[in-house]
Amino acid sequence: QVQLVESGGGLVQPGGSLRLSCVASGSIFSISVMGWYRQAPGKQRELVATCASGGRTNYADSVKGRFTISRDNAKNTDTVYLQMNSLKPEDTAVYYCNVVPIIGYDYWGQGTQVTVSS
Repeated sequence: QVQLVESGGGLVQPGGSLRLSCVASGSIFSISVMGWYRQAPGKQRELVATCASGGRTNYADSVKGRFTISRDNAKNTDTVYLQMNSLKPEDTAVYYCNVVPIIGYDYWGQGTQVTVSS
């Protein structure tokens, strides 16, 4: 089992920055990929960025050059960050942390709201 705790959402003006964090604990040895997805009102959940255990990253075209995903693996936790710069109103959504284990089902965080508005 993996437990996830997200933080870092909020309200920011266009052009501003936010940093999301997701701390994974429990069976972190089983984690293969950590990433972020988002869901805006009336839209389907979409991939934002992922980071594999080997360090390979993947980004949605809409966030390339503005968002940066990174991971920090400590003794008992594995944390994934999403640094979001040059935020746009269309980035407004609930952001979900996602963990893909080596085997078994994905884990999802509780979601954190990001609102970009003047």
